[in-house]
Amino acid sequence: MDSTGDGTRAVRAGLPEPEQFEPTLPGPVFAAHFHLSGEPVGPYTYGRDTNPTWTLLERAIGELEAPGESVETTVFASGMAAISAVLLSQARTGDVVVLPDDGYQALPLVREQLEAYGVEVRTAPTGGDAQLAVLEGAKLLWIETPSNPGLDVCDVRRLVEAAHAAGTLVAVDNTLATPLGQRPLELGADFSVASDTKGLTGHGDILLGHVTCRDAGLAAGVRRWRKVVGAIPGPMEAWLAHRSLATLELRIDRQCATALALAKALGDRPGVTGLRYPGLPTDPSYPNAVRQMRRFGSVVSFVLPDRERAERFLAELRLVDDATSFGGLRSTAERRARWGGDAVPEGFIRFSVGAENAPDLVADVQRALDVALG
Repeated sequence: MDSTGDGTRAVRAGLPEPEQFEPTLPGPVFAAHFHLSGEPVGPYTYGRDTNPTWTLLERAIGELEAPGESVETTVFASGMAAISAVLLSQARTGDVVVLPDDGYQALPLVREQLEAYGVEVRTAPTGGDAQLAVLEGAKLLWIETPSNPGLDVCDVRRLVEAAHAAGTLVAVDNTLATPLGQRPLELGADFSVASDTKGLTGHGDILLGHVTCRDAGLAAGVRRWRKVVGAIPGPMEAWLAHRSLATLELRIDRQCATALALAKALGDRPGVTGLRYPGLPTDPSYPNAVRQMRRFGSVVSFVLPDRERAERFLAELRLVDDATSFGGLRSTAERRARWGGDAVPEGFIRFSVGAENAPDLVADVQRALDVALG
């Protein structure tokens, strides 16, 4: 086990060996093709297959996902591309796939596609390890923990043990936690998947996703899927993502600390119900979270009495953008029911804590609540 600290690892992850007069992190390589004589046996042959900028980023993410271990990471143009690559590279007609019914809003779109291919899809909630009840005969179990937007946490080790005993593969969507908060491969998962648009890159300026596997055969299937569908990241996006990893621990530690402070401040607030944050000792997910998570994420959720007061709250915020993503340096919040895809109340707020100073952010939220709730 690599004992290097998270901050040191994040700063150094994926960097090439030093070369005199060369930059520490080489710039993005823009190339559709490479010089190629004879048989195509080199590492770089065509731009849809491989790129040196991807190689460094994939190495860096792998070092964060499983420090000191041999793993393979494949980067994609978006989180949805990464999700699709795992599900559609593994499932065949007649197979069974188990998904969470309270997960990422776009999962129903994937379900429709799987069912169109003749794959049976079963769903169950994240909380209470409910997916165990529908696991029999499944080819693949998809876990999302903490779930988005409800922030339920399941016992990954328990689900993995049951799945593997039945011959079922396990993928964990680790977007909300990031590898600094939770390492799915260490918990036994076969695939660790994330939308790196969110906390991993953290600046709200690129779309990216990744899949990391220990098993070379599973990784090859994922990488082949990327090649077939062409879901590749641009070299500039990959380079920006690698650059952003250097501040990962700094960002995540600030965000998690402030998220906990905000959750505590909201705990006694009249008019605020349904408060959820996995790092709050009173949260239903805390017992599972404290066993398997090293940091508890930047997202806090809560419910205001109705749509009107939720909209008023969002409009009154001065340090928070009304936006649909999470995990960025700038705090964002949204009334999640506006999308219509999540089973949440009209006044449900998903709040993503940024890197602002905690007293400033908490004061802004309290002031906006004063106005919204009267």
